[in-house]
Amino acid sequence: MAAGETLTRADLADALNREIGLSRADSAEMVEKILFHMCESLSRGDNVKISGFGTFVLRDKGERVGRNPKTGVEVPIAPRRVLTFRASQMMRDRIVSAG
Repeated sequence: MAAGETLTRADLADALNREIGLSRADSAEMVEKILFHMCESLSRGDNVKISGFGTFVLRDKGERVGRNPKTGVEVPIAPRRVLTFRASQMMRDRIVSAG
């Protein structure tokens, strides 16, 4: 995979196929199951931590006042839950050394 490209589900399945030797169908199914379990945990309000990679953290943001940049009119922004990602130190080190 070249720099600047996007890693897709198919790419992950192909990597499992090459590295572990699973069939293409089994590899795709495994990727789907992993992503499904991650999404289910996040939708229940749980954080997802993958050691050596990072942590997906849910944060609740309160209501606040925003401003329309064109008109300057203040607009209330409703409270919402957002998903953030914190890379592990190992991941940060790898990114710094690669760049």
